[in-house]
Amino acid sequence: MKHAAALLSLATSVPPHLLHQEQVLAAARNILSHRYPEFDTLSSIFANTGVINRYGVKPIEWYFEQRGWPERTVAFLEGAEALFIDVARKAIERAALTASDIDTVVTVCSTGIATPSLEARVAGKIGFRSDVSRVPVFGLGCAGGVTGLSIASRLARARPGTNVLLVAIELCTLAVRHDELTKANIVAASLFGDGAAAVVLRAGDGGATRITGTGEHLWPDTLDVMGWKIDPEGFGVIFQRTIPDFVRTNMNPAISGILALMDLSIGNIDRFICHPGGTKVVLALETALVLNQGALDHERSVLADFGNMSAPTVLFVLERARARGLPPRSLLTSLGPGFTASCVALQHAA
Repeated sequence: MKHAAALLSLATSVPPHLLHQEQVLAAARNILSHRYPEFDTLSSIFANTGVINRYGVKPIEWYFEQRGWPERTVAFLEGAEALFIDVARKAIERAALTASDIDTVVTVCSTGIATPSLEARVAGKIGFRSDVSRVPVFGLGCAGGVTGLSIASRLARARPGTNVLLVAIELCTLAVRHDELTKANIVAASLFGDGAAAVVLRAGDGGATRITGTGEHLWPDTLDVMGWKIDPEGFGVIFQRTIPDFVRTNMNPAISGILALMDLSIGNIDRFICHPGGTKVVLALETALVLNQGALDHERSVLADFGNMSAPTVLFVLERARARGLPPRSLLTSLGPGFTASCVALQHAA
């Protein structure tokens, strides 16, 4: 592909507070069990998500208290700005660039509201030029890492030779709710963590790993599968359907259709790099993509070490896959609100 965008660098970052799954379960039991009789039955979810540790922008004690929009927003802005600066600097340095070399910044985030957006808030501290192009993207949820990479790659292709920085950052733990006595809230408490990932892309001058195709599939009448509801307390998680069952039934034809537009098939892909929504979702993906059970090993290890961080999680998986050595052809996939499947095809030259 002429002027395909190449990955110059990839970096990840997590906030400083390590949250062990046992700690989170104990806290959830203390806060919810006396008001929610079903909690003891649902608490087994904590052992079944595949999560061992995750990270939060606040120490665990902060989450013991009920928080409203003002407190959540202050915590979001402080935590997100710090993570943005850290992960962006690492990615820019690994690309052998300086912040003033960045021409476009794509910021993907769905777990907080910031106006001005995050890249504007940190521009002076990082050293972006005054004429840097800013592309903040909200609402992609767990699909944001892959869709954000797709957007960034198209922007790089549109202006060959320019440097595009993608930052995917989510602070999912700040959405923890004391008032939502639902299974969906228990699942969220058992699963979500905070993190950020950044990628620097450039088109027109080669690169070992190139983006050769992108695509999305939006299923009709699926707005209730996943998302946020917004009320006076903050974000409230929406999980209205059994996502693993949906994946097993619908993922293969959607991915096959996207690949067909690239003149590829599932059999042409050497490695799938997937967003690990949870253990059951990973198993469902292996079934849907006709993979051996256990094939999505990096997905499981990232989920265990960091939890589901929404948008950046798949880029953590890509980081581990790159460290092990990418095969000639990989496909990044993620699922998110819409309900949407998003894909990015990578071609790697050893």
